[in-house]
Amino acid sequence: MTTEPTTAPPTAPTTDPTTAPAPAPKPAAELSADEARRIALRAQGFLGAPDRKAGVRGVLRHLGQVQLDTISVLARSHELIPYARLGAIGRAPVERAYWSDHHAFEYWSHAACILPVEEWPLFAFRRRAYRSRPQWHHDLPAGTYAKVVDQLRDEGPRTATELGGAKNKGEWWDWSDTKIAVERALMYGEVVVTERRGWKRVYDLAERAIPAALHHDDLDDLACVRRLVRQAGEALGVGTRADIADYHRLKGEQFDAVVADSGLVPVTVAGWGKPAWADPAALATEPRGRHRTTLLSPFDSLIWERARTERIFGFTHRLEAYVPKQQRVHGYFAMPVLSGGRLVGRVDPAREGRALVAKQVSLAGPKAVEPVARALREAAAWVGCESVRVERVDPPELAPPLVRALDA
Repeated sequence: MTTEPTTAPPTAPTTDPTTAPAPAPKPAAELSADEARRIALRAQGFLGAPDRKAGVRGVLRHLGQVQLDTISVLARSHELIPYARLGAIGRAPVERAYWSDHHAFEYWSHAACILPVEEWPLFAFRRRAYRSRPQWHHDLPAGTYAKVVDQLRDEGPRTATELGGAKNKGEWWDWSDTKIAVERALMYGEVVVTERRGWKRVYDLAERAIPAALHHDDLDDLACVRRLVRQAGEALGVGTRADIADYHRLKGEQFDAVVADSGLVPVTVAGWGKPAWADPAALATEPRGRHRTTLLSPFDSLIWERARTERIFGFTHRLEAYVPKQQRVHGYFAMPVLSGGRLVGRVDPAREGRALVAKQVSLAGPKAVEPVARALREAAAWVGCESVRVERVDPPELAPPLVRALDA
């Protein structure tokens, strides 16, 4: 189990759904629901030829962030996200691509995320907000904060355990003073996470880990938010106010203050019922190319927001890992299956030795059998499994054709 939370702490800025949005200007384009779906797929890297030359780093730069999470069933989410776009790339090279050469850092964005290092200046507004907080839940003993920073300066990158201990003797969330201090330094921007080692955060001084040209808080809050809104709009292709603001957990009023100057253009999308904005480059050419067939992490930015997933794909999905077992419908870590630009089913995976076990498979219909079988075979090969075993299928009459397709 992880030694720190992987969703933004209560102190992090969040979107306020009760804030009334500003009136939208006249739309620049009218999109059909299908056009919006294909724009979103291309923007997220699922339509068209993948940029294999840019690889994992290209995916990270394009998306602007990759969410981290403690759950590891098939693989961890930050591995699944480039896999879903690039195919069966090596898992070890994925980690190296993220963390080597000071290419990325970890910080609070949509949640705990890996971010391209170029985005460090854009989060100055959030670092300032943390530094100006008048009160925290924990009072640190005098000198603890400075001691941790000095230790990192003298000894180099360290985990919280190496700094003196991540936990007290209580429950796993009962952080030690050392852990609280280094996490506060992380929020302030004095310390940065430069990698995960055995799922533990590795901390270093930001002045050492962030390239000098990027290590500044020169951008004012509006400039930071404006650039993040533009980046989110480009990564989503098209989205509502809530979609775009939620990408980096911005407040609705922050979005309203900058969207007119962000470079995004207002559009209407048939059936959405809400104003939307699009990346003008996404409107310039028709989305074409090959669709990916793949399993998706529930933390993939294509589908992480339930309302958007329902609006774009007509597909209702939620992570059931935190739902009591007897109340689960599709399984602990059900992964939606993308094929032909549609979500055609779900797979709840597990691994037993050299077998990938599909504990539960939910199919949209007979046409989903072949693409789900293909996605399972590719995923099994990627994680080093030699076979796929299916336990339950919904509807049950599609179990025999699924097994035949897997054996084909």
